[in-house]
Amino acid sequence: MRYLFHLPLDPQCRKIRILLAEKRLDFDLKVEPIWERREGFLQLNPACEVPVLTETDGTAVVGGQVIAEYLEDAYDETPLLGSTPTERAETRRMVLWFDGKFHQEVTANLVGQKLMKRLKGSGQPDSAAIRAGHANIHYHLEYISWLCDRRRWLAGDSLSLADIAAAAQLSCLDFMGDVPWDRHPDAKDWYARIKSRPSVRPILADQVLGTKPPKHYADPDF
Repeated sequence: MRYLFHLPLDPQCRKIRILLAEKRLDFDLKVEPIWERREGFLQLNPACEVPVLTETDGTAVVGGQVIAEYLEDAYDETPLLGSTPTERAETRRMVLWFDGKFHQEVTANLVGQKLMKRLKGSGQPDSAAIRAGHANIHYHLEYISWLCDRRRWLAGDSLSLADIAAAAQLSCLDFMGDVPWDRHPDAKDWYARIKSRPSVRPILADQVLGTKPPKHYADPDF
């Protein structure tokens, strides 16, 4: 059986879950509390980070972007990077934007401070970081709106890994009630389209002890 070691509100894990579902690959989930530094998991990934994908033959693939590229190479019947070098370059640029810049400026400052610190027992939230996350998210939502005004999807005319990467970040933030959708209707319309896809529905059923998502979180017609 194929397994994905994950954390429910880790955007890299959610990206891989959506990607696996879009490629119609069967897999089971295993929640991995990385702060416990479990010996069996350290043998799979000495860095003790999720996600980690183990294939049916026992092969372990480590890291969100590495797993995504591996799945594109190994299961290319449903390509999600693009069909030309130019399309693939643009998709990778957008994935880097959301996995890197967006995560650092928004998700790490909100989900990281408000939830992950509590789960890891690593101190109190940093109020300055939270304020920065709330301020930064508007810039990124405006960029999504700008892109959607010029393209059907974020990297072009077809759904791609760029949309999946963005949705993975935003779904974590939306779980926390931290996305000001009412101020960014074009970004909201894009998110509603990807939120309604069958590949995303299981993620919207995630639960985290001690945190309850807003009522609109699992509603594709929010």
